[in-house]
Order: sequence, then C-alpha cells, then structure tokens
Amino acid sequence: MINQSPLLGEHEAATREWLLERFDVSRETLDRLSAYVALLVAEAGQHNLVAASTLPGVWDRHIRDSAQLLPLAEGTPASWIDFGSGAGLPGLVLAILGARHVTLVESRRLRIGFLEKASGLLGLGECVRIAGMAVERLEAARYDVITARAFTSLERIFAFGARFSDVSTQWILPKGKTAAQELATARKAWQGEFEIVASETDPDAGIVLARNVKPGRAR
Repeated sequence: MINQSPLLGEHEAATREWLLERFDVSRETLDRLSAYVALLVAEAGQHNLVAASTLPGVWDRHIRDSAQLLPLAEGTPASWIDFGSGAGLPGLVLAILGARHVTLVESRRLRIGFLEKASGLLGLGECVRIAGMAVERLEAARYDVITARAFTSLERIFAFGARFSDVSTQWILPKGKTAAQELATARKAWQGEFEIVASETDPDAGIVLARNVKPGRAR
C-alpha cells in the first residue's frame, strides 16, 4: 500500500527537482537513489528501519533531509563517519551523492545486513565501509566529517567522536527541534566553534555545525 501512495510520487518529484537544482545530479545517481528508496520501503517493516509513518514522504523526510548535509561540509572532505547509521541515513545517501570514503557505524545485526545489501545493490563498495559494531569498539582514526542522525544526545556524540576527530574535523549533526537545548547542555562539558543552521525540511529543526570540539575546562 505504501508504494502506491500518491504522496510518495509527489515527494519524489519535488525532491528530484531539488536534487537537480542543488547538486546537478546525474541520471545514474537518481536511479541509485530510487533503487535505495525502493529497498528501504520494501524492508522498512521487516527490519524496523524507519517509522512507518514517514514512508509516504520518504523522499523529503529521509532523502532530502540527509542530502542537505552534503553542502554544509566545507572543502572536499576525504573521509566521513556516520554514527548509528541505521538504514544508511544520512551516510548511505551522502555516499550515493558523492561523499568519499564513508564509514557507516551500526551495531544492530538486522540493520548491518540491510546496509550490506544496499551497498552491494547500489555498487558502493569502493566508497562505503560498514563497521558492524558499537562505536565504542571501533578502532580510533581521524575523519574529516562526523555525522549522526537520530543517534543519541549531542553531548554523548561529542564523547563518542573525540577519538575520531582533531581540530579541523567538521561535525554536521541534525538535531531536530532540540538543537539549541542540546547544544546548551553540551557546552557545559565541551568547548569548540558551534553554529546552528535551519533544516531545509523542517524550519523548526536545527543542524548543529561544530569544529575544534574538545572537553571543556574543569570548573
């Protein structure tokens, strides 16, 4: 029934037009996104990948919401890491759109299986690495960009990500309507250069941008 929803087609058309205007994407990229969406919709219920209520508007709610993070990265990042990647949101979408060397960190077995299936189906093996484990177990390494969507609190993301960052690492973290509140809480324990930008899919939602994140001085 979800595949037949007229809203699905409406959101797809609008998001495709937005992708063409924003990224000048190729037909191959649009086809990959369509294949990803088809797989996500088909297996969402089986693996509890995303809320069923979001599927009729999947192109806007998940594809555009993830894609908007790409132009927020400055320069040409050589490596990305996505904590709690789940269904590949945003990491897999970013890889489809051209992000290089994306590590998807996911600990849940069924979702790891979905990511492996999606990566193989979409031919993303050369630019996507699936780290099937809890982020605490992942070997430390430095990344250009750290992102996470619907993973955990901002304060905990900074704690998890400290081993994967340095002063030049960019943090691009969609936090919804709690962005300002979470940042205020996180700044009690963490210092850095912080900014909140509005989400293009929800004017009330915020995306936290950060650099030079490090533990704050003890009081």
